[in-house]
Amino acid sequence: QVQLVESGGGLVQTGGSLRLSCAASGSIFSASTMGWYRQAPGKQRELVAAITSGSNTIYADSVKGRFTISRDNAENTVYLQMNSLKSEDTAVYYCNAKRGGLIAYNYWGRGTQVTVSS
Repeated sequence: QVQLVESGGGLVQTGGSLRLSCAASGSIFSASTMGWYRQAPGKQRELVAAITSGSNTIYADSVKGRFTISRDNAENTVYLQMNSLKSEDTAVYYCNAKRGGLIAYNYWGRGTQVTVSS
């Protein structure tokens, strides 16, 4: 059973920074595309950033230049460094591990709350 455990959320003022971490159990991490998604109240869950097994990255337009996703395969951990936070970044942030093809899977963490106050 794969588990994804997020940490690092909290309350921060506008313009501040937070670093989210997601620790993955099991042996799937290095082969997975790891992603951070977020869901604000009344809105659909959306992709924030993702990093492939080859460390290619993709970002939502709304966070480009402010957020950085990275991974440490030795520690089975993916990070999301969030700088210059805005009130619209307030949401529950979820970690995701996925892989397509013959050995396909899609796992989610339980989420961590990020609240940006003005």
